[in-house]
Order: sequence, then C-alpha cells, then structure tokens
Amino acid sequence: MKAEWVNRQLDVAGLLEKSSCFLLGPRQTGKTSLIQRRLPSVLYYDLLDSATYLTMSRNPDRLAEEVGSSVKRVVIDEIQRLPGLLNDVQRLIELQDVHFLLTGSSARKLRRGGVNLLGGRARVKYLHPLTAMELGDRFDLNHALNRGLLPSIYFSDDPEADLTSYSGLYLQQEIMAEGATRNIPAFSRFLKMAAHNNGGIVNFTNIASDAQVARTTVYEYYEILKDTLILRELPPWRKTVKRKPLASSKYYFFDSGVVS
Repeated sequence: MKAEWVNRQLDVAGLLEKSSCFLLGPRQTGKTSLIQRRLPSVLYYDLLDSATYLTMSRNPDRLAEEVGSSVKRVVIDEIQRLPGLLNDVQRLIELQDVHFLLTGSSARKLRRGGVNLLGGRARVKYLHPLTAMELGDRFDLNHALNRGLLPSIYFSDDPEADLTSYSGLYLQQEIMAEGATRNIPAFSRFLKMAAHNNGGIVNFTNIASDAQVARTTVYEYYEILKDTLILRELPPWRKTVKRKPLASSKYYFFDSGVVS
C-alpha cells in the first residue's frame, strides 16, 4: 500500500492568519507535509536541513534580514533545534506584527531554551496521528491497532520495519542528540518496560529493577517521554466517596503502533 495524502482537520493556514502558533507533535505525525501542502508560498525554514541549520545558527540575524518589512507570515520547522531564535521571533512579533508558525517534536529543549519568552503571544496546538474521521473510507481498524496511525506507517508496505526504524530514530535524534540521558542502554530497557505498562498502573520499583536504574531515574525517564511528546500522563482522581483514590498516574503512548 502506497502512502497517500490525507486531509487533516487542523487548519494551519487559518491558525497562522489569526496569530502566531506553536504546532507540536511527535515525529512523523505529518507536521511538515501539512505545512507544505497548506502553506506553499509562506517563507519557510526547515531546521532539519543541515544547510539551513548551519546558516541560522551562525547568523541568527539572518531571520530578521530575510523577513524585512514586507513578510508577515513565516514558518520555522523544528524550532527546538535552535531555541535561541525565539528571541528574534519575539521581536518580530512585537515590532512588525509578523505571524509565526513554529513546529516542534520536543517540548523539552524549547522549555530550556526560553519558550516562555513568547508568553501569550503564540498559541499552542498539537498534531496527533491520523483519525478515523480523517481517513474516512480508508480507515481499517486492524491496520490502526497493529501498525498505528502515523501516516507513513499506516500506509507502509513494511510497517514492522518502519516501526523499528522509528524507535531507533527516536533514540538517536530525540534522546542522544539532545543529551537527555547518557545511559542509552538503560533508557532503551526502560522504554520497553514503559510500553509494556502502557495505560496501566505503573510500578516504578519494578520498572527500575528491570531497567537496572534507580527509582528516581525512572521518574526522570517518564518526564523525558512526556517532554518529547511520546506519551501523556493521566493524573489520578483523588476525590471520590465510594472508591479508594488511585495513588499513581497512568501513562499513555501517543500511538498504538509505537507501543507494539
């Protein structure tokens, strides 16, 4: 089955017209494809492109120079790679009323890099994997359960190989490259245990034992997964009359295929 274009419900053109916006989502959810499809004529910077990254990192003033006084809509893809650009983005928003669409696959580096500098000047939206409504007649429940709903994997001829590659790419680009942890083997063991406990009550002591790390390290690893948008935390409900309140959060991976 070949990859196909799927109309997404998120209106990125409408978002950019109204205000500046952060568009966050895990890798391969389709952020770049959606932007290129819906905003083909907007000034666009892809920080995954080595040449663009080097140019902007060596000369941050390049952004203001190229925007000038006439450009009013700008897209910066994977902004977490150069969080220092947010200072220039903020100035252009305030002084020239430029609207920015800033995509990112990790909130971790953005927070450390000063995303709060933008304050309320940029809205935050998330792009998730495909939905049944977006797929329409192309939705297949078995496909969704077995391979997940990441566009490139849902339509893949070899989803098992692509899912394996996705896990490796995540460890390489999101964990190693960002220096989230130095102990990659331990994090890899933890990742398998976290997937095994997807949606269940987490026993941090058992996971620490299986991953061969301290219990406190497991908490840190879960924070890394949250920051890189791989999973979300469902806090325990603490106010109830008939039932004893749950004492631990549950964690849900963003995609069923990635879990498997």
